[in-house]
Amino acid sequence: MRIHTTLRRAARRAGRRTAGLALTALLAALLAALLAGLHAGSATPTANAAAVTGTQTFPLFGINSAGHLFDYEPSGSGGVKPKVDMGAAAVNVTAMVQTDAPANGRSVDFYFRLNGSLWYTADRGGDTRLIGGGWDIYNLLIAPGDLGGTAYPDLLGRDSAGDLYLYQGGADGVLAPRVKVGNAWDTMDQIAGKGDLTGDGKADVVARDSTGVLWLYPGTGNATAPFGTRTRIGAGWNIYNALVSTGDNNGDGKCDLIARDTAGALWLYKGTGSAAAPYATRVQIGTTGWNGYTTLF
Repeated sequence: MRIHTTLRRAARRAGRRTAGLALTALLAALLAALLAGLHAGSATPTANAAAVTGTQTFPLFGINSAGHLFDYEPSGSGGVKPKVDMGAAAVNVTAMVQTDAPANGRSVDFYFRLNGSLWYTADRGGDTRLIGGGWDIYNLLIAPGDLGGTAYPDLLGRDSAGDLYLYQGGADGVLAPRVKVGNAWDTMDQIAGKGDLTGDGKADVVARDSTGVLWLYPGTGNATAPFGTRTRIGAGWNIYNALVSTGDNNGDGKCDLIARDTAGALWLYKGTGSAAAPYATRVQIGTTGWNGYTTLF
C-alpha cells in the first residue's frame, strides 16, 4: 500500500515538470518510488549515520538484463543475505551508484543516470531531484566516498578519452563543478572503492589494468589531486569480470572488495587496513549464478 501511494505521489510530482523533461522525470520518480521501499520498516539505517570519512557498510545491488534490481543486505560477518527483488526499478537506467549524505543518515541514497541525465534520490525515495543533463559522456561512474575532504561523498566519472573527473559532493546530493584529476584511465578496465582502504581515514580506490594487475590509488583528501602515488597490489586479477566495493562488508571497520569470477562465483577480499597488503586471502561468499547480473554495485 505504501509503495503504491508513493508511486502516485511521485507521478503527480513528475507530471508538473516541463514538457521537455516530463517523460524522464516520470521514469525517475517511479524509480525513486521503488527505491523508497528498499528499507521501509527498518529501524536501523543500512549505511552508518557517521561522517563519510570512515568506512561504512552498504548493501550489494545487482541489476539483470531485464532491468530488475536486487538487494543483498550484508550478513554482518562477511557475505550477503538472500536477495530481495525490488522489481523492474532499473529499466532504462544506464548507471547507478549508492552513496550516503551525513545530513540524511537514515538510508542509502542513489545517483542514477536515465536518458543521459543524472538524478539523485534520498530519504528512502522521498527526495528525488535532477542533477543535470549530459552525463552520458561518461562510461564509468563510481562513488568512492569523500575524496576531497568535505565530509560529503564524491562522484568520479571517466569519459571515453580516459580522462577522470571528480565531482565533490555536498548536502542533499548537490555536486560541485567537475575537476579533472587524471588522464589515461581508459587503461583500467575495473575501478572500485567505497571508503578507507589504508587506515589513514581517507577514501581510496583500486583499479585493474588490461594485464590483470590491481593497483592501489591512496587518497590524499585533496580535491585537485585526490590520489597519491599508486602501488601495486598484485597480478592475476583478470580472473574476475567484476570488482566492486560495498565498504565494510564484514563489520570490522575496514574497507573490503567483492569480486565475481568468470564462472559466476562471488569472492570477498577482507580489508586489512594496511597499504602494503590491503587484502586478506579471499573467501567465497557466493556460488554460481552471479553472472546473471549485468551490473553490480
